[in-house]
Amino acid sequence: MAVERVRAFAKINLALRVLGIRADGYHELRTIFQSLALHDTLEVRDRRGPFVLTCDDPACPADATNLVWLAAERLWRAAGRRGAPRDVAIHLVKRVPMQAGLGGGSSDGAAALSVLNRRWRVDDRRMRAVAASLGADVPYFLEGGTVLGLERGDLLFPLLDYPRAWVVLVLPAFCVSTPEAYRWWDGEGARASKGANDLQAPVARRYPEIGRIVAALTRAGARDAAMSGSGSAVFGLFSRRSDAAAAAAAVRSASRRVVITRTLNRLEYQALAAASGHRIHLRFAPRGLRHS
Repeated sequence: MAVERVRAFAKINLALRVLGIRADGYHELRTIFQSLALHDTLEVRDRRGPFVLTCDDPACPADATNLVWLAAERLWRAAGRRGAPRDVAIHLVKRVPMQAGLGGGSSDGAAALSVLNRRWRVDDRRMRAVAASLGADVPYFLEGGTVLGLERGDLLFPLLDYPRAWVVLVLPAFCVSTPEAYRWWDGEGARASKGANDLQAPVARRYPEIGRIVAALTRAGARDAAMSGSGSAVFGLFSRRSDAAAAAAAVRSASRRVVITRTLNRLEYQALAAASGHRIHLRFAPRGLRHS
C-alpha cells in the first residue's frame, strides 16, 4: 500500500505583542511567525473504511480532539460529502514537542488539510476557511517563512525572509497552558513588556526557569533569545551552527531537553511541505536537525 509522507513544520514567534482583548473575547495580536526545520511527519494511506488516526507518541491524542482529525472532518464536509470521513488512514510521527509554543498541533492540522485536499478537491477559499476554523495559528502553516500576523494572528502578511539562523530550542520539564498564559497577561497586561514576547514576563513569574533559560542563552552568545508563543519552549538564534552547538552544551541540564534546528525561508518551506515521500533535496534542507 503506497504511503504519502508530508512534513508539518514547527514555528517560533520572533515577536509577540498582545494589544488587548477583542469584542469577541480573543486577544488582539501583532506577531511575527518564523518557520523551523523541526517537523512532525504525517504518513497517509488510502484504505477502505472509516477514517483512522494513529500516533507514535502515546501522550498525543488520536481522536476528535486532535486537529488532524478535526481537519479531516471539516474538509470532508466542505467537500460536500455526507457522514464521517473515510477511506484514509493517517499515522502521525511526532517530533515537535507538545504544549511548548511551537505550533505542532496547528501545523499537523494544516498539513492534513493540504494532503487530504489532494483527494477531496475543495477550492482554495473554502480550504482556507476550514483552516481558520481550526485555530488562529493554522492559516500561517499554509504559508510558511517569515510572516506578520495581526488580529488573532490569522490576518497574514508575508515579510522578507528573516536572515538564515541556527536555532537552539530549550524545553524545560513543564508545559504551559495557552489559556492560562493569556489570563495571566490579562491580570498583568498594564505592565510594560521588556522583551520580544509580551507573554514571557507573566509566564516567567510563575515559572522562573523561563527567565533563567533566556539569560543562559544570552550569555552563550544568542543574538536573540525569548520564549516562543505561550511557552514553555525558549529559543536562541545563532549565525553559525558551531555557536549553536556550543550554546546547546552550555544550557543543557538534566531537567531540560535541547534541540538544534534552523530557520526555513518561504521557498524552502513551501517546497518541503508540498513534497511527498521525502524525495526532495534542497541545498539547505533540514539535514542539520539535531535532537538531544
